[in-house]
Amino acid sequence: MSSDTRPTGPTSAELDPRFVFDFRPADDPGDGQRFSTWLDVEPLSRGPEPRPDWVVTSQAAVDTDLGVLKTGKEADVFLVERAVPGDPAQRVVMAAKRYRGEEHRSFHRSTAYTEGRRTRNTRDARALAKKSAHGRAVAAGQWAGAEWEALKRFWLAGVPVPYPVQIDGTEILMEFVTHDGEAAPRLAQTRPRGDLLASYFEQLREAMAALARHGVAHGDLSPYNVLAAGDRLVVIDLPQAVDLVANPTGMDFLMRDCHNVCRWFVARGLEVDEHDLFAELLACAL
Repeated sequence: MSSDTRPTGPTSAELDPRFVFDFRPADDPGDGQRFSTWLDVEPLSRGPEPRPDWVVTSQAAVDTDLGVLKTGKEADVFLVERAVPGDPAQRVVMAAKRYRGEEHRSFHRSTAYTEGRRTRNTRDARALAKKSAHGRAVAAGQWAGAEWEALKRFWLAGVPVPYPVQIDGTEILMEFVTHDGEAAPRLAQTRPRGDLLASYFEQLREAMAALARHGVAHGDLSPYNVLAAGDRLVVIDLPQAVDLVANPTGMDFLMRDCHNVCRWFVARGLEVDEHDLFAELLACAL
């Protein structure tokens, strides 16, 4: 007669519930997918609190590329779905702005935007000046970082910008601004009339005033850098935000923003004056 002398583990009744957890192995994501990078980035690389309810922070989430939304000279914007498999409540589509790698990028941002900004690393500063391969890589990181900081700062200040979800290298994940389930059009693509036209101008005036109170100008504001989500406007493309004091041409950029905005509204029949707007913003900045 033989006996099994192998040790037996504790029964389920003997297990301490504090050490019992449900473990389910996850399959590797497929092509065009990755596990969520939310917990992979530093805390300061995640969006400011209080975070909107739609932000998915679960490490079980999977990011899926849905395609290109917009292409540009320095960066492309993709749609990315972040979702927890099997949990419809934890699913969101975001915009992923990805500054291009040095081999596919040609930066056209004028150095006039960056006057007054400091680069602590002297090697990086020399590389930027020489426009070497390393300098172009540094430039991409600087533009991404500048846009990230601007989005965080202005979102907390109540300026209508997309909520910044996270930054990872030269990729910024942010709110995907929609209208009726589709990507919100640029203001330049719309044809508002009457009260809506006046409301749009008032919203832009208030946004520009909020920026001025923080000592900055958008620097490249136009109907092409504003989204129209129904009756709500959202300002986008902020990497070149200009310091009105540190940048010696800051006031020139502010005046140009006023000109671009007012010219569009005047062409559609709204009586506004760029010099009056500039004077109002200047008073906010002082």
